[in-house]
Amino acid sequence: MPQVRNYYEMLGVDKNAPSNEIKKAYRTLAIKYHPDRNLGNKAAEEKFKDINEAYEVLSDQTRRVQYDSSIKPKSFFRRDSPNNSTRPGTGGRTRPNSVATDDFRPGRTKVQREIPQRRDIEAKLTLGLDEAYRGGKRKIRLEDGRSLEVDMPPGMFNGQRIRLKGQGIQGGDLYLKITVARHPFFEIQGSNIYCQIPITPSEAILGSAIEVPTIDGLVKVTVPNGVRSGQRLRLANKGYFDKSRNRGDQLVEILIVTPKEITAEEKELYEKLQKLEQFNPRQNIIKNL
Repeated sequence: MPQVRNYYEMLGVDKNAPSNEIKKAYRTLAIKYHPDRNLGNKAAEEKFKDINEAYEVLSDQTRRVQYDSSIKPKSFFRRDSPNNSTRPGTGGRTRPNSVATDDFRPGRTKVQREIPQRRDIEAKLTLGLDEAYRGGKRKIRLEDGRSLEVDMPPGMFNGQRIRLKGQGIQGGDLYLKITVARHPFFEIQGSNIYCQIPITPSEAILGSAIEVPTIDGLVKVTVPNGVRSGQRLRLANKGYFDKSRNRGDQLVEILIVTPKEITAEEKELYEKLQKLEQFNPRQNIIKNL
């Protein structure tokens, strides 16, 4: 007969270990021998397969009972004499050889096995803004070593919980709690998206058409002449989604930026402009002194 593998030994737990102890041992070994941590290590890869096989059986109460029966030692005959035995209190009558059993008797410790209950679990998942906005398929790896492919909906937001039916404990559900990572350019403000756009002094004075990044890609925006630094332009329906799936706007704050270095020709033109311009932004300050 084929030899039954000792799953308890593989996980390093006692045969009577409760399910929470088995789970803890499995997690520790799964992290230690995970392929991502042991690239090219065939021995670790085989060990990882073994402990997953062991946990798959021992974490299921029905399969564990069946497995325990398969590795239970065979009963044996106890003989007090070569043939039959007489026992005190039987009046000298002979009795057949008795069979040792594992039935519970007074004085023997009775072990109660913990039956795993159906339970929901939660895991955290951090997404980039673009990924949270567009959704799509995403592979995730859980703490217990399992790998899942999740079909993410578009327009996910901070604190949202996504339910994966049947992926929890003993048929319970798995809930993914979403965190949207900070973006280097865009900032989420409710259902609006905020950003800053630098422009040159001449673009601010004369007005211009510039390209502005949005979460959908670049769009052409007309900057009105005489725009002020700090003034905000509103791009309708270019923001993010709220919980009702309504889309907000994109708020573009204008920053007028002066160049650190200019050419000789530019300097000459700025000098001419300085002599010609009549605008004095400090006029009201001087009047009020």
